[in-house]
Amino acid sequence: MDRTKTPDKAPDAFDLLRAQLRGIKTAQAVGKIAALGRTSVIVSGLDRVAALGDRVRLGTNVTGEVLGMEAGRARVMPEGPADGLRLGAPVAHLGPPTISPHDSWLGRVIDPDGQPMDGRAIFPGPQAYPLVAPPPPPASRRGLGHRLATGFAVFDTLLPIVRGQRVGLFAGSGVGKSRLIAALAEGMTADVVVIGLIGERGREVRDFVTETLGPEGLSRAVVIAATSDRPALTRARAAHAMMAVAEYFRDQGRNVLVLADSITRFAEAQRDVAAAAGEPFGPGGFPASMAQTIMALAERAGPGAGAQGDITAIFSVLVAGSDMEGPVADVMRGTLDGHVVLSREIAERGRYPAVDLLRSVSRSLPAAASEEENKMITRARQLLGAYDRAEMMLQAGLYTPGADPVTDGAVKVWEDLDSFVGSPSAVDIGESFNVLRKTLSVADLPKAKSGG
Repeated sequence: MDRTKTPDKAPDAFDLLRAQLRGIKTAQAVGKIAALGRTSVIVSGLDRVAALGDRVRLGTNVTGEVLGMEAGRARVMPEGPADGLRLGAPVAHLGPPTISPHDSWLGRVIDPDGQPMDGRAIFPGPQAYPLVAPPPPPASRRGLGHRLATGFAVFDTLLPIVRGQRVGLFAGSGVGKSRLIAALAEGMTADVVVIGLIGERGREVRDFVTETLGPEGLSRAVVIAATSDRPALTRARAAHAMMAVAEYFRDQGRNVLVLADSITRFAEAQRDVAAAAGEPFGPGGFPASMAQTIMALAERAGPGAGAQGDITAIFSVLVAGSDMEGPVADVMRGTLDGHVVLSREIAERGRYPAVDLLRSVSRSLPAAASEEENKMITRARQLLGAYDRAEMMLQAGLYTPGADPVTDGAVKVWEDLDSFVGSPSAVDIGESFNVLRKTLSVADLPKAKSGG
């Protein structure tokens, strides 16, 4: 099927049944376990059938992934404890990993294999999508689209997010990252939202879905979750499944919002897989393949080609101790179309979202704003930067009013501008810029003349 064309959005009632029947294999290639270890298993008899990345079933109920091949043998990483496996046990070849999304998955919580996690039955769609797929051809992809409403004044004005943009959300623990992701899932302009919860604790997944996201946010979303207790292969596959589901909706011509939490845990899961495959490790304890794996995942988001829609993506990155120079953060900053930094200091003084505007960048600018809007954005950054540089002097009482006009203006406007960054958006984006214009005008008011 040509994935640049929009498929029929209304399959007949038997499509789901046909998809299930197609998933039943009448014959499978079978090998056997030749050697056993805690992190990998050597399988014989599948070297001419299996390919790198294919899945197999070890014994009766343990699945695994092919990590390496040599003559007569394949190295497999079990997807779970290898306890109970024995030499000579049968190994069935399952083929490359795929997922079969469907419109009926909206409002559902599933695992990376497309199985339900919410206690209700689910059916695969008529078309299987590979979990690892190339992005649309670079020469045929559209450019970034129009600015999207987000529900937050800071993203509607100073840090715009446009259709097809890929943004990194960099934050430590406990600064409102999950709350912000859920608010964007509910309020950001999109036809469909695909959320990947990668390596989250089970309680956090439940709380995110039922309380933070809520029924309204879930109604237009598909949540793919792999909790922290799941094997590394499953956690890593959650990110690929998230992108495959998003590509299904994109191929229907829809505007898809992808929210991934978090890419750091995806990288950590890939590190465990790389260790089992025998890869050498580099800076930060990550393998050399980490950068390419993350970049390939991020590149699948973005504008589509032909009649396809777009995938707008927000990838969260956990930064321990706000270290923006860590290996994962460094790769993501160089890959994406912008980055948003959440500050612990801002969160501790009660402003939400705790966006550190001076450390955040949207690469959709200046194209995403008019000339006047860009001037306002530049002016706001200038004033916030001036206040940041003078803050210690102001708190110590060492700054003399009148010494610097820009700092004087920053002092006048700082409280209102800081409140604006943490405020919900106005009725529309234009009105949000009107509020920003009024806020900035305070900095340019002339000083009142002293009487007498």
